[in-house]
Amino acid sequence: MDARTLLVRAGTVATMDDAATEFADGGVFVRGPVIEAVGPRATLPASADEVIDLPRHVLLPGLVNTHHHLFQTLTRALPAAQDASLFDWLRTLYPVWARLTPEMIHASALTGFAELLLSGCTTTSDHLYLYPNGSRLDDTLRAAAEIGIRFHACRGSMSVGESAGGLPPDALVETEAAILADSQRVIEAFHDARPRAMTRIALAPCSPFSVSRELMRDTAALARSYGVGLHTHLAESDSDVAYSHERFGCTPAEYAESLGWTGPDVWHAHCVKLDTAGIERFAATRTGVAHCPTSNMRLASGIAPVRAMLDAGLRVGLGVDGSASNDAGQLLAETRQALLLQRVGFGPQALSARAALRLATRGGAAVLGRDDIGRSRPAAPPTSSPSTSPTRPTLVRPSTTRSPRWCSARRPGSRWR
Repeated sequence: MDARTLLVRAGTVATMDDAATEFADGGVFVRGPVIEAVGPRATLPASADEVIDLPRHVLLPGLVNTHHHLFQTLTRALPAAQDASLFDWLRTLYPVWARLTPEMIHASALTGFAELLLSGCTTTSDHLYLYPNGSRLDDTLRAAAEIGIRFHACRGSMSVGESAGGLPPDALVETEAAILADSQRVIEAFHDARPRAMTRIALAPCSPFSVSRELMRDTAALARSYGVGLHTHLAESDSDVAYSHERFGCTPAEYAESLGWTGPDVWHAHCVKLDTAGIERFAATRTGVAHCPTSNMRLASGIAPVRAMLDAGLRVGLGVDGSASNDAGQLLAETRQALLLQRVGFGPQALSARAALRLATRGGAAVLGRDDIGRSRPAAPPTSSPSTSPTRPTLVRPSTTRSPRWCSARRPGSRWR
């Protein structure tokens, strides 16, 4: 272990611990990668290898970003997509993203990581769901290692193209066998389940309108056999909900639950249109939500019922989402947007400043299944649920038979996916 020490002294230290402890004229003492002491200045060592004095600052734990699409960093603010809702926005940008190269994926990740770090974010997830021109998840993993950010890399996927009733063009989808094989590869090559790990992997089929029922189910089985997390988009907009009703005959939350996509190892992005029954089921199963207020406003998707989610006991964190639907990637700014948007939708008491900061720290850590980040406290042996040391099970193959019709209606002439 690196034995170098760091002492940071600040005008106020907000620990984000269970008691919401704050210290005036306090500080944090760190040895190597481990916090050894947090408290008033008088209780801390007087010196360290490096001392930083911030008497006019508030010292916070590193912020945690729970949803991003780093590849979009190079395609922000494109004029043709400026005034579109979700589905039209995607149809406009799919052809642009189809021209991305591995070098572009790497450069976009470095740029996005730098923007996050400059806004106080030290841990981020990313949802990479398309792999044009030889791109791989490895391109973003390399960028994270180079810049030094803690990274939860989500191996995303799309398998249902336009010809099969999906939204993305056929050229951007993969076969389900290839998706599962590469998912297993990146878990075995990169996932680190140890406490304070800098790299973890999650599996993340893109959305109900771009992957099949079988891939959702098989991905969940593969992820759970390795003890890694599961992530996808859900109930983002009215169009998203209408697609679920028309295609599957149920709400997005019902669809997710029917495929095993609820539980403490699952977090869903957006959930703008999550209904009361969905909120109750997610709370009962400890399913997480990544709230992305700027993107939801930008695409006119709506206001996620975050206050109701928190009151029900859901795990909720914040996400900047991709820069093509945010036009930026600054998590502290996203925290303020969360506060403001909840107040617009649900009144001035809906979310306080400290509650918003808690979403960006403890909330994000909980959504990613970690208890070793998101708060400033002396090191203790943390657990790492839902991640465990990976084993090497047999690769889960794409299903050859259709799964049961958990939802009761379908569009005439359509196929169950």
